[in-house]
Amino acid sequence: MTLRLAGGGRFGSGRRPQVAWAGLDGDSGPLTELAARLATVARSQRLPVEDRPFRPHLTLGRWRPAAPADGELMDRLAGYRGPEWPVRQVELLRSHLGPAPRYEPVATWQVD
Repeated sequence: MTLRLAGGGRFGSGRRPQVAWAGLDGDSGPLTELAARLATVARSQRLPVEDRPFRPHLTLGRWRPAAPADGELMDRLAGYRGPEWPVRQVELLRSHLGPAPRYEPVATWQVD
């Protein structure tokens, strides 16, 4: 699988952005399939699953609630296309947000 950073955006409104992300382009089909399988398993365990299309991305950062935020910042990446790179593994992380955020590996998949 080969990917590249392509564009960027935010989750949340322009007035109250929450997450800054960079899009992924290239052979993203396997990521979309993995996300669908994970959602199926989560639903079977009666866990909440967002009802929106999966958008392959890398989370770059989060805006702190109630802090000044420039929601238009990520629009500057709209036309960006980075170099391609081969993906060797995909790692699912659990976010523990708060004053000292941390990310815990949940699972790792090797890519052939």
